[in-house]
Amino acid sequence: MLKSNLKLAILIIFFSLSGFGCAITPRTVNTPAVSSTLRVMVWNVLHGANDVTNGPEKALQIIRNTKPDIVLLQESYDINDERPKLGAWLAGELGWNQHQAQSTHLCVLTPLNIETTFFHNAWHGVGAKLRDSMGRELLAWSTWIDYRAYITYALRENPAISDEELLDLERVGSNRLIQATAIIEHLHNAGQLNANIPLLVGGDWNCPSHLDWTIDTTRVYKRRRSLPLPVSTAMQTAGFTDTFRELYPNPVQHPGITWSPMFRTKGEGAEQEDQCFDRIDRLYLKNPLPHGSHWELRPVTGHVLPLLWEDEAMPTIDREFPSDHGALVIDFEWKLKNNW
Repeated sequence: MLKSNLKLAILIIFFSLSGFGCAITPRTVNTPAVSSTLRVMVWNVLHGANDVTNGPEKALQIIRNTKPDIVLLQESYDINDERPKLGAWLAGELGWNQHQAQSTHLCVLTPLNIETTFFHNAWHGVGAKLRDSMGRELLAWSTWIDYRAYITYALRENPAISDEELLDLERVGSNRLIQATAIIEHLHNAGQLNANIPLLVGGDWNCPSHLDWTIDTTRVYKRRRSLPLPVSTAMQTAGFTDTFRELYPNPVQHPGITWSPMFRTKGEGAEQEDQCFDRIDRLYLKNPLPHGSHWELRPVTGHVLPLLWEDEAMPTIDREFPSDHGALVIDFEWKLKNNW
């Protein structure tokens, strides 16, 4: 009898540890896995996506297909003066959160919790502090700066223009450098440049990057020079990483063109000229300083939508992709750093 009881006890312990018995609580099948990744989309949607038939609905479907965690929108205007601003409408359709507030056209759109919102300038910067389901926090800003005196066009119109004249267009011919510097100063004064959580700043910079205008790319593109372009240099000096170029450091092999999948020529007939191609939509990252314990973001992959450009002969109103800007998509991995 004693031996039988001992055998029975051993069998019960074995089946319990093996997961066959009821002693171990079974894992709930429907419990979602906690994501260690973050997908961020930067997209100038062109006049609230109003230039294309059913443009807002097409933008909505692209976002649904892309499945981003954060969308940093530019040109999020009213929808045909009939519906709310595009960002607010998208948030309603998706069941997400959004922050545009008093901005003319900038929006942070996300399914994450918005803890705090920030405002720099109606045209140039809005931001938010976001928190995910694990309690990880980050700062995200949508930006846009001056489109005037685009230096690639200047080089197209005057191939003999000097390097110094091109740089002057960036420094004084437009307000881009002034506006980019003001954004950096605002982030510094708000304590966000040295925050203990990641900082993302993405948008339409309306100018190329010094990381793309290199000796090698001058051999590929007709309208490039190797120049220390000031806006992207200012962001680098402030401690930001250009996430796409961090992933793909060779601008010849991975150009990342965002301007323009829609407008590839200018003019018609004998007046027609090739359009200029640049990576003017960028996402910058600044991780916390390396001390203490904190979460960081590490870019792991990236691409630009649309993957295939539509026939340039197709009228704008009939396009499926409703913007003249490509949408930048960057995937990040969360990393817990311990630097005690």
